[in-house]
Amino acid sequence: MSKSGFGVSTIPSTGLTTLTQAQLNAWAVQAKAQTQGSQLPDYIPLLAQANSTWFAVEIRGINGQMLSAGDITLSFPLMSVVKPFVLLFLLEQSGAQAVFAFVGMEPSDEPFNSLTQLEADQGWPRNPMINSGAIALANRLPGSDARSRCETLRQWLNQRSNCHLFLDEAMLKSVRSLPNERNRAIANRLAESGYVDSMETALDTYNHVCCLSGTVADLSSLGLLLVQNYKAILPENRRLVNSLMTTCGLYQASSRFAVQVGVPTKSGVSGAMLSVVPSQGAIACYSPALDEAGNSKAGLFLLRQLAQALELSVFG
Repeated sequence: MSKSGFGVSTIPSTGLTTLTQAQLNAWAVQAKAQTQGSQLPDYIPLLAQANSTWFAVEIRGINGQMLSAGDITLSFPLMSVVKPFVLLFLLEQSGAQAVFAFVGMEPSDEPFNSLTQLEADQGWPRNPMINSGAIALANRLPGSDARSRCETLRQWLNQRSNCHLFLDEAMLKSVRSLPNERNRAIANRLAESGYVDSMETALDTYNHVCCLSGTVADLSSLGLLLVQNYKAILPENRRLVNSLMTTCGLYQASSRFAVQVGVPTKSGVSGAMLSVVPSQGAIACYSPALDEAGNSKAGLFLLRQLAQALELSVFG
């Protein structure tokens, strides 16, 4: 074994850098098997048309490592995986004090679209990773209307991460085709409590940003914004986003996942999932088959295997 001058091994035995393509391929096959008999969301028609057996993963390390497996050419909407990046953008633009005047930091044990939680909190959006918090923050994005606000965010993310996100117009049309009365009620309650100026614009902005789309390569590139020490991203903002992903990113499953896996993770109803290993790299998954909490079944399975085998938990 190679030794340094101080007698300490310089060859890591765990971590993302030790992962091989053969290992990833084997786990990808096992992960894809988890999609059998799963459900797709039916309240967005275009999402319901996805193939439940689709699966893709890409892992990017800060050392330039890049491994992928599955249907990596597929494009998909980020849906709620965009929420950490709405938060990151606003933190960078306005600072934490201004942002957290409109949203909290507390986890919720209710579903991501819970109106009950918002009512119990007297109209205060509990955190940025659930719908109420994300709609409140969508209201703070700069721009005269939903499209201009979404475009500002899209350009900022693409420029900083060198990814190629695009607004999926067909998905946006599908989102708008059926009334989402729960989100409308949430936006209306936020307006009543003073955390949203225009209910319609805030809700439309939220719908737009959720339809920003790309491949697992784009998503893993985005993830590096929360990993690498980019001078353009303040370290304190990166830490805030990663912390909230850990405590709130998987909704009511967040606390159990933090104990079992221990890496900041955000899921979306499209089946997108992003995990950040703060000092090592990003793991981007896509598999549209969901569990009862709205998280990708195959994505969760793969992340558990990676975290346990490679000792990725941020808690040591």
